[in-house]
Amino acid sequence: MDDKDLEKDLDYDLYEMKYGIDLRSGPGEDDSEADGKQPAAPSEKKDNSSARMELYDWLQCIVSAILCGILIFVFIGRVIGVDGESMLQTLQDKDKVVMSDIFYKPRYGDIVVIKTEAFGGTPIVKRVIATAGQTINIDFQTGAVSIDGKVIKEDYINALTHDPEDFQGPLTVPDGCIFVMGDNRNASTDSRSKMVSLVDTRQILGKVLFVLIPGVNQDGTRSWDRIGSVYRTKAS
Repeated sequence: MDDKDLEKDLDYDLYEMKYGIDLRSGPGEDDSEADGKQPAAPSEKKDNSSARMELYDWLQCIVSAILCGILIFVFIGRVIGVDGESMLQTLQDKDKVVMSDIFYKPRYGDIVVIKTEAFGGTPIVKRVIATAGQTINIDFQTGAVSIDGKVIKEDYINALTHDPEDFQGPLTVPDGCIFVMGDNRNASTDSRSKMVSLVDTRQILGKVLFVLIPGVNQDGTRSWDRIGSVYRTKAS
């Protein structure tokens, strides 16, 4: 074997190591040639490899997002369905909301999910109006609600509070309890009623964070712009 043949063999070896193609193979020895197909060009192989890597990256991102979502709902929040119209116009029937009980301490104005035997253990959604140590009174003629002698501004209610149910005030909320009412005041069974009365804070499942899936409006539509927030829905 002369120097030229040796040099040629070295070139063949380097090419085979780099691209995986044996240039020494004659007709019939390469399956692709036997089928009448040309071996894939190096650039084509690189393109296929790049496409596979890109697909793998996308799948990795999707799986990571799903896992993050599961962790959030398991350790931070859970989904609760609103049943009834007692929270109109803030929340409506069949809304799906996300709530959380992480480091939660009840405050005025919070929308909370409560589990009470008054409804057979079914969770209900109400708004915190007064907390431990505060004194609440309601003027059912004017609909004004007072906390510690000061009338509060309630721009979230659907109607003024004219239905007393069983309430007799003024009432000071004891330790470990809260006073709650629905935003749709005259169509809500809440702390004004003996059926619910003052709520033990241990019955609070969590605070509503935002609307996940809006319920169906009376006209059959959904207000998708309500996703991600808790605010007044459109009046019907």
